[in-house]
Amino acid sequence: MNEKTRTVADSLVETVHFVRLNHLNGAGRLFGGVLIQWIDEVAALVGRRHAKTNVITASVDHLDFIQSAHQNDVIVVIGKATHTGNTSMEVRVDTFVELMDGSRKKINRAFFTMVALDENDKPTPLPKLEIQTKEEEEEWERANQRKAERKRRKEIGF
Repeated sequence: MNEKTRTVADSLVETVHFVRLNHLNGAGRLFGGVLIQWIDEVAALVGRRHAKTNVITASVDHLDFIQSAHQNDVIVVIGKATHTGNTSMEVRVDTFVELMDGSRKKINRAFFTMVALDENDKPTPLPKLEIQTKEEEEEWERANQRKAERKRRKEIGF
């Protein structure tokens, strides 16, 4: 690896949160806005680790709430780079409830587009993503498909 490339592992981020009373909505479940904040922070950390500069969230392409979380649940949020362009990158963020036995149950998945910024807050080139495994290669290809779909939606004004 050189300074013009980074691996997926170089930017991997995992955070852990304990769901407290102030994180709950009126139905007694983890408030979606709190979870979105946590996953946006993870996406930003992934972007900063990869770009070695500040980044901003340009879009959240996909956000699936698969299951809910409740008070006293342990939430694990894991983010990783899946694709890079010139100044932007895709970051996948998966969220899990960690059970007492250490196993994890997925509750959320999101895809973010992060843009690298220079010292004047202008988009700046970022290192390429060095693909090292078959799984990373497959994720790169799926990211290309999502990128094409984002472009198509933009063209039709979605």
